[in-house]
Amino acid sequence: MTFIDEHRDTFGVEPICAELPIAPATYYAAKTRPPSVRQLDDERLSVEVRRVWESNYRVYGRRKIWAQLNREGIPIGRDRCERLMKQAGIAGVVRGRRPRTTIPDRSAPRAPDLVDRDWTVSRPDELWVTDFTYVPTWAAMASVAFVIDVYSASDRRVAGVGEHAHRAGPRRARTSDLGSN
Repeated sequence: MTFIDEHRDTFGVEPICAELPIAPATYYAAKTRPPSVRQLDDERLSVEVRRVWESNYRVYGRRKIWAQLNREGIPIGRDRCERLMKQAGIAGVVRGRRPRTTIPDRSAPRAPDLVDRDWTVSRPDELWVTDFTYVPTWAAMASVAFVIDVYSASDRRVAGVGEHAHRAGPRRARTSDLGSN
């Protein structure tokens, strides 16, 4: 309908309908049909959804708006609430955000693979590997580094661990003695 409305002055309704699989009578019937009960309810509920969203500092998402409206005695389904929010272009605030841990420099040379992906070793202390990950905590994002002797990797024994909390202040990192298992 919107496409026909946008182009009817240029081409006319009948030629557009001839190209589309729609009869002109269907177009005119849809234009003169009164709004359905669902459309009227959607208009009423959209006002309520926006009211709850704005009265809660524009941070409430679908789940909280749905719960608040039902507490107020305004029955609405979860999916309908989500659809009306999407149509209105409103959304709740997402708590936290995944940190961008790596910003690769495409022009920098890559570190060489010194073991050629050969993880076979015959004795302890022959090959050590490291890995690090980020762990969200209540206070801050923490990075944790692990040092593993490949010989004992099947036992999953970590040779050393270091941590650092990412927050303002001095860096506090602890690393255990790498020689002890």
